Amino acid sequence: MASIDDVARLAGVSTATVSRALSGRGKVLNETRARVLGAADSLGYVVSSRASSLASGRTRTVGVIVPYLDRWFFSTVLSGVSSALMRAGFDITLYNITPDRETRRHVFDTFLRRQGVDAVIAVSIRLDDDETRRLLELGMPIIAIGGPHPTLETLTVDELGIARLATEHLIGLGHRDIAYIGATAEFDEEFHVPTNRRRGFEEALADAGIPVDPSLVVAADFTIAGGLRAAHQLLGGGGPRPTAVFAASDEMAIGAILAAREHGIRVPEDLSVIGIDGHELGEIFGLTTVDQFPLQQGERAAAAVLAQLGEGEVPPADLPFVLTDRGSTASL
Repeated sequence: MASIDDVARLAGVSTATVSRALSGRGKVLNETRARVLGAADSLGYVVSSRASSLASGRTRTVGVIVPYLDRWFFSTVLSGVSSALMRAGFDITLYNITPDRETRRHVFDTFLRRQGVDAVIAVSIRLDDDETRRLLELGMPIIAIGGPHPTLETLTVDELGIARLATEHLIGLGHRDIAYIGATAEFDEEFHVPTNRRRGFEEALADAGIPVDPSLVVAADFTIAGGLRAAHQLLGGGGPRPTAVFAASDEMAIGAILAAREHGIRVPEDLSVIGIDGHELGEIFGLTTVDQFPLQQGERAAAAVLAQLGEGEVPPADLPFVLTDRGSTASL
């Protein structure tokens, strides 16, 4: 197996120059860097992460905390984080935390410290004061997606603005009997997002002089199956039927479309449906949505961490969103 000394001899430079050229830290002439990279490639030399850590005081690893691994939004954000960090030569250590207090305590008290990560990214998790304090005690860059959080640097999507945009789109098409499929109490307790989306929905209705009908507000769990059950309740419950449905996630909106089909209700002729996320299945179902670009959210979080580690520029803190009309909404 080739060593750094072998690379130095082949390139005709010192081992210190090889280290600077391969790590990207320190000044090296472009011609010299190219010669070192060529020598390393020809010898099949790969920098030891352990040796690099000892030399730099860094592990080149970022801890990523997520509440779900099997949900599309979180896995997509994670994909963006992972891709951006890998391009920068960083690994990730993944922590899947649950509402279970003991599991969460181990993550914040033990695992993050034991693994020796250089930074932490927390994806859409409601952190209590004690958990926030423990993260800050690590003394390293911490980026949160979601929020906002009063003491952590946070990349935020304007959840109120997203929900208002979706609701105003339906109102602009002439709808007044608009149903809302939101979060279950358990989901709402764990995250900031559902509460803010419902607030945006209610504020848009209030601005248009439309009262909220409690019978048209149904909870689900941000899955297709959950949206299907909620929409069955709205469309087959015997009460007044809405002319439009705003679901707080694309997966729930897809569930609503499937429920409408089972009831013989045409979308969008008889029922308009809109969601939030930009889910890849949205195009297949012709779903109108407010795309919040979760892949780019992950990439932006990685860029923010790298900037704090001195390896890139600081990205904007506000995350973009845009309404994409694919035809599942129509005028009355």
